[in-house]
Amino acid sequence: MLARLRVKNLALVENITIDFKPGLNIITGETGAGKSILIGALNLLLGERADKSIIRTGEDACGAEALFELADSSAVDALLDEFEIDPCEDGQLVVRRIVKASGSGQNLINDSAVTLAVMRRLGSLLVDMHGPHQHQSLLSRDAQLDLLDSFGHLWGARQGFADQYRELQKLQKRRDDLEMDEETVAEQIERLSFSVKEIEDADVKEGEDEEVRSEHEQAGNAHRILELAGGVARVLTEDENSVFNQLASLHAALDELARLYPVAETWRDEIEVITSQIQSLSSDVSSHMDTASVNPARLSWLDQRLATFQRLKRRYGATLEEVLQTLDESREKLDDLQTRGERIKELDAEIVVKRRQLIKTGEVLRSKREAAAVELAGAITAELQALGFERGEFSVEISEKEPSLSGIDEVDFGFAPNVGEKMRPLRNIASSGEISRVMLASKAVLARHDKIPILVFDEIDANLGGEMGHPVGAKLAEVAREHQVICITHLPQVAVYGQNHYSVAKYVREERTFSAIEQVAGDDRVVEVARMLGDGDSKVAQRHAREMLEDSDDEDN
Repeated sequence: MLARLRVKNLALVENITIDFKPGLNIITGETGAGKSILIGALNLLLGERADKSIIRTGEDACGAEALFELADSSAVDALLDEFEIDPCEDGQLVVRRIVKASGSGQNLINDSAVTLAVMRRLGSLLVDMHGPHQHQSLLSRDAQLDLLDSFGHLWGARQGFADQYRELQKLQKRRDDLEMDEETVAEQIERLSFSVKEIEDADVKEGEDEEVRSEHEQAGNAHRILELAGGVARVLTEDENSVFNQLASLHAALDELARLYPVAETWRDEIEVITSQIQSLSSDVSSHMDTASVNPARLSWLDQRLATFQRLKRRYGATLEEVLQTLDESREKLDDLQTRGERIKELDAEIVVKRRQLIKTGEVLRSKREAAAVELAGAITAELQALGFERGEFSVEISEKEPSLSGIDEVDFGFAPNVGEKMRPLRNIASSGEISRVMLASKAVLARHDKIPILVFDEIDANLGGEMGHPVGAKLAEVAREHQVICITHLPQVAVYGQNHYSVAKYVREERTFSAIEQVAGDDRVVEVARMLGDGDSKVAQRHAREMLEDSDDEDN
């Protein structure tokens, strides 16, 4: 969830911090108070391009910072790892954006500088924005297909298709690689033959470079190793005042002491054990000195071997594992080219069979999608009717396309708000009020399948009458059981369903206008809802507001 949002010097905002909570977070305030500024700040953190005019008058920079607390950060951590960014610690992710009036700004994820493209990719995993400021994954055909497959529990079948598709693509590439003139074939055979021979002659093994490097380092330090080991051996046993000789003197003294004081026998026995250990250690050090001696011929061979590894890696791969993989691939290509005519025929036949199998798998997947599409369309239609589109209809259309990793289908979500109107693709809906409610209905159905944790609805009540506020608010509360929801609203009928309520207001100080936000609860919340009803100071409006809040609590419970 979005745990904290800080905004500084952005339009009317000087410096505010908002601590959001799980569930439904409602933001209200008079028109122009600055509610949209908060959405603008969040959009900056999602990678939207910035207009420098958003910087507060008189300041040279503005910024936003978000703290996300993720129950499951695996998808985010995978993206961070791709760009060598520190992973989330205890599920916490910090995203910062600074926009400067002059010069370049800063984009930071967990204190690592990133591009806007990376911020957008991260944002697509975290936030779905609905309303005038659109960050809407649901309008993408690819996302629609993903959601249909999630709803129908079809990811296993889809993965099976993807595996077959990759096999076919690999065969097709091998086939395409053989389509060349004879001169080019001869050049390729010569090049591949050279590569295969060079790697085979080197006779490398995976991990051998690390072993050789370790031995080379030891051989290069042999003189110092011998010098240090010799000093240790002398101190232990070889010098006149060695540890061994001193222990021998100590043993003689304890032997005499034991005759006079029997308790000393234990001390003498311990000295005997230590003396034996010193002798064993000295012997071990001396034996290793023999193996650590410098062998010029061996050192020269190690030098040559490292040079061979370096040459192979420069030409065929960053690691010996990649070099050996190149060897396997080169042998396969060489065999294909040397028997080109026969291989083309064999691959053509194999491609025909594999494509036929792929299409069959795709058709089975399509039949499952068609069944899921009917169920999904019906479920979303029912939700839309509860949200004011009494005769509205939602559709999930499946059409055929060329095979890809996702199958042989293309999905298009459609919507007809009224009887007699033509079904239109969801992405072509112009009214923000319509599209927000369609999004809300979709999220209500798909809440258990959608992995994006945060949903933001900006003025979802646009063009709605007060009577529709209650079902919209109830639906938001329902979706908020599966996601954190942040909703800006002008309707008190929606606002009363929030578990957390924030009020935005503007004020003037020293001839400057400022926006401020505070969480309201208890009597303060009653006054805010009464203001939305028309008069925050009216006892009648406050009584009505209190009744609305109590009724929404009863529904939620």
